[in-house]
Amino acid sequence: MSEKSKMLAGDLYIADDPELQADAARAAVWMARYNGTGDMTPADRYRLLIDGFGSVGARATVRAPFYCDYGFNIHLGDGVFLNFGCVVLDVAKVEIGAGTQIGPGVQILTADHPRDPALRARQLESGRPIRIGTNVWIGGGALILPGVTIGDDAIVGAGSVVTRDVPSGATVMGNPARPRSG
Repeated sequence: MSEKSKMLAGDLYIADDPELQADAARAAVWMARYNGTGDMTPADRYRLLIDGFGSVGARATVRAPFYCDYGFNIHLGDGVFLNFGCVVLDVAKVEIGAGTQIGPGVQILTADHPRDPALRARQLESGRPIRIGTNVWIGGGALILPGVTIGDDAIVGAGSVVTRDVPSGATVMGNPARPRSG
């Protein structure tokens, strides 16, 4: 099994594999184009998003600068909005539902590393998918950690670190993010 196949399956893999390095290099070229699109029309910018991501719904907007590992694992629903400076480490699938709004500087991190130091020393890593539902609002600077699902209509407070699933309609905040009381 190739290292890329292992990565996509959520198994331990080695990231500096030549095939994955080539994919990362393609993504870096794409990001340089995307992040330098100040003179492009919104339609041209949208077409560039379609070229870089796994799927992109109508009216999805990603403000530059934007950073990702590969791009092909990112799937945006209709009307998704990512503000300036977002980072998506997409070694596993990232799904963001229609109408979701994501504030500046948010990090969506599917990449994970073994807890066993011997495995880490072998430069192994893995990823766990992240799913963000429809009509979610994620405040600026929030961190969404590997394997998290955020339900429809949820709110994540600015600066929160989301370590666990967030139920639909819930408001969470803090580090770690917890349901808002009162």
